[in-house]
Amino acid sequence: MLKRYLGLSLLAFLVITGLAGTVHNTAISKPERKTALGLLKESRNEVINSVKDLSLHQLNFKSIKDQNSVKQIIFQIAATEKNLWQTFKSAMDGQDTPDRRKEIKLSDTQLIHLIENEEADFKMGTTQKEDFNSYKSIQEALQSFKSLRAAHIKYMKSSTEDLRNHVVEMPFGYIDCYQLCLLMGAYSNYLVEKIERLKTDPRFPKS
Repeated sequence: MLKRYLGLSLLAFLVITGLAGTVHNTAISKPERKTALGLLKESRNEVINSVKDLSLHQLNFKSIKDQNSVKQIIFQIAATEKNLWQTFKSAMDGQDTPDRRKEIKLSDTQLIHLIENEEADFKMGTTQKEDFNSYKSIQEALQSFKSLRAAHIKYMKSSTEDLRNHVVEMPFGYIDCYQLCLLMGAYSNYLVEKIERLKTDPRFPKS
């Protein structure tokens, strides 16, 4: 699973780069690029595999009244990918804000741990229910997600932009645009964990 990958990769990354709040060299290093690409690719695969071979009955199953179904979680994944990238582009298209780096309190590793816990939806606050209900089908949502994630992976492979000196404010605090890329992967992984829990419900349809 992705969390095993993160444990090793981000531990090595933390040793090399230290806390995000203390970064002085704002160019993306090879370890940083490798970490972000690994997270984006692995979490993309987790999303796709989480719904592989599921029936319509399984996709629409809800464990508790008003809780999201697998289908709705996929809608949320797709909508969040779009919304977070819009936040990213808006920040990168604007002026760099190195003076705001002092506001960043989370290291890259701490950020991922924060997003992967049970309160991630509350801490994110970026995707409204009407956003992820805008898709007509799970196929449409998956295609949107895969297309967007492919573009984001391509960007991370070649970007030479100063991601560390463009800072954005999220509901849980300030992060830089490199961390925002990490957040996209971590949050989709968090939502996949919700899908996997649904699939372990004793009442989850067998087919």
